[in-house]
Amino acid sequence: MSLPDTMKAMVTMGHGGLEQMVLHQDWPRPEPAAGEVLIKVAACGLNNTDVNTRSGWYSKTVTDATTGGAFEEVGEDDPTWGGAPITFPRIQGADICGEIVAVGDGVDPARIGERVITDGWLRDPADPDNMDKTGYFGSERDGGFAEYSTTLAVNAVPITSELSDAELATFSCSYSTAEGMLTRANVTDKDTVLVPGASGGVGGALVQLANRRGARVIAMASEAKHADVAKLGPDKILPRAPENLRASLGDEKVTVVADVVGGPYWPHLIDIMERGGRYTCSGAIAGPMVEFDLRTFYLRDLTFTGSTVIDPQVMRNLVTYIEAGEIKPALAATYPLEDLREAQAAFIAKQHTGNIVVIP
Repeated sequence: MSLPDTMKAMVTMGHGGLEQMVLHQDWPRPEPAAGEVLIKVAACGLNNTDVNTRSGWYSKTVTDATTGGAFEEVGEDDPTWGGAPITFPRIQGADICGEIVAVGDGVDPARIGERVITDGWLRDPADPDNMDKTGYFGSERDGGFAEYSTTLAVNAVPITSELSDAELATFSCSYSTAEGMLTRANVTDKDTVLVPGASGGVGGALVQLANRRGARVIAMASEAKHADVAKLGPDKILPRAPENLRASLGDEKVTVVADVVGGPYWPHLIDIMERGGRYTCSGAIAGPMVEFDLRTFYLRDLTFTGSTVIDPQVMRNLVTYIEAGEIKPALAATYPLEDLREAQAAFIAKQHTGNIVVIP
């Protein structure tokens, strides 16, 4: 196959607002190094980590909710998910669905032509369980907001599915994040799981994946989105932030809260958990600073788990769920790559239910 020397790419030039994403029509096409593959990108999903890394929200100097705009001050020592500097220019985008079109040394040429989705977690092959040796696709190396991208061969996961490229591009980040949270919290069919922000990509994935485990699922979302959230199969749907959450729950006994929202409503979530309950968190889109009463934590025998770096088997398990039809995509909209700014503005506005995807 004859491959072009250059490609179309949306390149993030630095921390700041949407204007930092610049379209290039002749960006150098990457070459796969030893142990890598070159993917022709068919679709790439949007995620909060794209917004947070571009804006610098991960920095401890920022205490506001995720807005997607420029912050007055961003610490350059810790502006990424891993608490480390990021190198610009950078092509972001972690959720590729595409086709392998070339391979580097040491990779079986028979892989050319495979349809794949990407595992975003970049690990040390000699020490894959070591969380301190991880990076993320689109952050520590260039990602999928382009016509071509390279990644480690092990991170290009073959998939057989009748779903469209855009639908498959909704899974990698949101659903692996959700499955990682549920794995970390040891969710089983004996649990009742409360999911704030159930209309978002991770929230909707949490609803489906907790259902798959046999748990009872209570979703929270703005009432305008209840019809869409209902399609994901929760057992009960509540408003986004009921004034009296305990009364809204009625006789429900919440054993797990799976949260990516945080913000000022956070104490209400903790107060309704059953004794011995588990809280698992992988985001704070409504704000990272919360009011925390330690008495509730220790007197109720609660367990809190943070969840960022997922276990290595999570992504492989996720592919088996997709291929078996046990989970479904929630594709909200697609945009051409050149309209990534508009796509990300829509993503930030949170008027959609599910995931937004760009097409090169």
